[in-house]
Formats: sequence, structure tokens, C-alpha cells
Amino acid sequence: MSDFQFPRQRPSQAEIEAQLREKQAQVEMLVRRAWPVAIVAAIGLWLASGVYTIQPGEVGVVRHFGLEVSRSGPGLHYRLPWPIQQVNAVNVEAIRRAEIGFRSGEGGPTRIGHEAHMLTGDENIVDAQLIVQYRVTDPTKYLFRLKDADETLRAATEVALRSAVGKSKIDDVLTTGRSQVQEQTRVFLQALLDTYQSGLQVTAVNLQVVDPPEQVKDAFQEVVRAREDRERLINESRAYREDILPKARGEAQQVLRAAEGFKEQRTLEAQGDVARFVSVLTEYQKSRDVTRDRLHLETIERVLARVDKVVMDSATSGNTTPFLPLRRNEASVPPPLAAATRGAPPPAAAQPPAPAKPGALPPTAPSKPTPAPAKPAPAKP
Repeated sequence: MSDFQFPRQRPSQAEIEAQLREKQAQVEMLVRRAWPVAIVAAIGLWLASGVYTIQPGEVGVVRHFGLEVSRSGPGLHYRLPWPIQQVNAVNVEAIRRAEIGFRSGEGGPTRIGHEAHMLTGDENIVDAQLIVQYRVTDPTKYLFRLKDADETLRAATEVALRSAVGKSKIDDVLTTGRSQVQEQTRVFLQALLDTYQSGLQVTAVNLQVVDPPEQVKDAFQEVVRAREDRERLINESRAYREDILPKARGEAQQVLRAAEGFKEQRTLEAQGDVARFVSVLTEYQKSRDVTRDRLHLETIERVLARVDKVVMDSATSGNTTPFLPLRRNEASVPPPLAAATRGAPPPAAAQPPAPAKPGALPPTAPSKPTPAPAKPAPAKP
């Protein structure tokens, strides 16, 4: 009997309503106590949302109900929460880039036809691709003067490039005028950006590709190669000219110096001859006979010093015809005949000696005529 339990009776409707009223009162009590804390927490979070950070190289533009009131540099700052104040951070040190005529991608550059096609000053069509680099100089103008400053710069760059290409001939754009086109594009683009008050500064403009259309590209390349060959030949000719002209000028100066030296030499020799003639004339006037003889001897000395001389014996002086010309015949005449032409008797045939008589002396060999030595030429005064 002890384990037997009576079934619980279900609470009545009145008890349930009483419990519900009790729980509802407890909840209302909690709400009345917690709502000030929730409000304070929400206000704290809202006020904490005014803390912001500006990264290095950026400038923060603080606006109060849309009106710029201050700027903040890199670091941790505080502003009134939204919607009272707002902050726009602008990077003023980063170099931005815009591409005209193409777009870079992972698979390589993609050509944009409507941007690349341009008309030159001589009414030819070229495909030009350009990269412009720029940075923000005035954050306020960059944010509020233009709706989309970057897109505006892209359109202004296309306008400036078309203007520069339209003022140039196709030969200049393809070859030697690229730098001029770049400079004209940069100057015109900066002027447009300043007119728009964009707050942007162009740092560099680089032409990437300037080619004729694909349909006539090969023909244009042939023309460009021919033009480059012409320039190369012109440069080689100029180099040859610069090499040969100094040499020719040097040789001309050398000839002039040699002529001047020869002139001076001849002048001095003529002056010496005149002085010598004057001195001889003076001596001649003092002693005519002695001076005449001395001049005669000096003349004979100069003449005979340049001719061959043969001294002959007086016995053959009456008949000299067989001995002329002596020097030319010496090489062809046999030695015995040559000796005869010089006045010496031919050698006798060998004969046995005659027996000597007792007390007689041995015969002596006949003496040869000794040629007289040539007279030495006296020294020239």
C-alpha cells in the first residue's frame, strides 16, 4: 500500500493564468531594469564607431554633414559618428595607371579597337596604345569636383592622344616623332585636368605601340625598314666624311708647311749665292788676274771631278784613237789586248834561257812604263 501513488491532479485554469501573470510581471521587471543599460551600450557603440585609422601615404578628409571641415594624416583619429561626420581616405602617394587602347589581363593585353584607332595629320590610320601614370595632389578636388575622376582622366587622355596624333604625320608617329607625341599628349592632358579641377597630376606618358592597321602592316614595315636603311647609310656617310676631312685638312697643312719650308730654303740659298757672288766680285775688282785664274781653276776642278780621267804615256799621245772609248771596251777585250791598249807590250812566249857566258851578269827584265798618278782634286773653297 505504501508504493501506491495517487495520480496528480491537473492545475486548474485559474492556477495557470496566475502563473502566467507572475512570469509576465517578472519579465516586465527585467525589461524595466535592462533597457537603460541597453541604451547606454548602444550609445557607447555608436560613439566608438567614430574611431578611424589613416594608413601611411593617405589623407583623411573629414566632412560634417557633407561639408569638409578638416583633414587628418596617418595614424589613429576620432570623428563624430555617422551621420554627423564622415571620413574619406585618399592615397596621395600611390602612382596610379590608366591604359588607353588596350587592357592588361592574365592572358596578356587585350586590344580595344575603338580607343586604339586614330587619324594622323596626313589622313592615315594608326593603332596607338598608351599608358599614363598619375597621382592625386588635391584630395578634395579628387573626391568632390568630378563624379568619377579616374574615368574622366581616361577620357581626357584619349582626347589628348588623338589631338597629338592628329597634328603629326604618320612617318613621325611611327619613327622619330614618338617622343614629341608623348610630350604633347602629357602637356595637353595636364591642361585638361587642371581645367576640370580634378586634383590629379600626370607623372608620365608612355606610348606602348604605334602600328598601322593589320591590313597594311606588312607594307608599312617595309617602308620603315627602307627608311631605317636610308638613315643608316646617311650616318655611315657622315662618319666617313668626319674621318676623311680631318685627314685631308692635315695633308693640306702638311703640303703647305713643306712648301713654306722649301721656299725658305730656296730663299736662303739664293741669298747665300748672291752674297758669295758679291764677295767674289769684290775680290775680282781688287785683283782681276789672280781672281780670274782662281775661278778658272775652280771651274776645271768642278768639271774634271765628274768625268773619268786616263793618264797616258807621252809616247802614245800622238795616236789615241785605238784606245777610245777605254772604259767601255775593258769588259770585252782579252787581257793581252787590254794590256796592249794601256801601252804595255804583250807578254813574250816562254823560251829557254840562253847559256850564260862566264863572268856575265844575268839579264834584267824590261821595265814597264809606270802610269803617272792622277792629280788629286784640290779642296773646294
